Amino acid sequence: MRIGVITFPGSLDDVDAVRAVRYAGGEPVALWHADHNLRNVEAVVVPGGFSYGDYLRAGAIAARAPIMTEVVTAARRGLPVLGICNGFQILCEAGLLPGALVRNAGLHFVCRDQLLRVESAATSWTSDLPQGAEILVPLKSGEGRYVADVDTLARLEGEGRVAFRYVGASPNGALNDIAGIASADGRVVGLMPHPEHAIDGLFGPSADGLGLFTSVLRLAAAA
Repeated sequence: MRIGVITFPGSLDDVDAVRAVRYAGGEPVALWHADHNLRNVEAVVVPGGFSYGDYLRAGAIAARAPIMTEVVTAARRGLPVLGICNGFQILCEAGLLPGALVRNAGLHFVCRDQLLRVESAATSWTSDLPQGAEILVPLKSGEGRYVADVDTLARLEGEGRVAFRYVGASPNGALNDIAGIASADGRVVGLMPHPEHAIDGLFGPSADGLGLFTSVLRLAAAA
């Protein structure tokens, strides 16, 4: 399966995302922010970092990059898309996911290994993770607090679209302890912590994050 990984000016974790795709058994395909060509990929990862220096606000400029025009169009036709950290911010700014990511409560950058609970295994990126399981992945962000209006939160909860929730008190003040959410069709997922940094117990806190990448591969194999 060909999985595109986008690089924006300021991306930091695109190389790690490529490595995670390869570990899972997929074929990573480099996508450049200024291009209009998705190169026939079957899924896309929008990685973490500080795209365009986080000018205006995190993810705002990247959401309007040429490559994201193609991603938005393809996602609305069913292309699986995973946004990690800054990628989550970009997906919200692009309108593929509801709500927004704002400055952490206390205004401190949070960097820690974080337990997450898998709230939904019914997405393209979580089907290999048992619902209710707890996974340990790194969290590193200054604008990671998920917020949304009351109606949006109720809809996400009622439709089972909260994909991941922080275990224990939210480290950044996210509403409802939300760490990640999914689109209505379950094919677009965004989360603030970094599963691509938890694919090998030798180099990370666990290998728990690999399940997100094997999930989308299994989806393709079953198609």
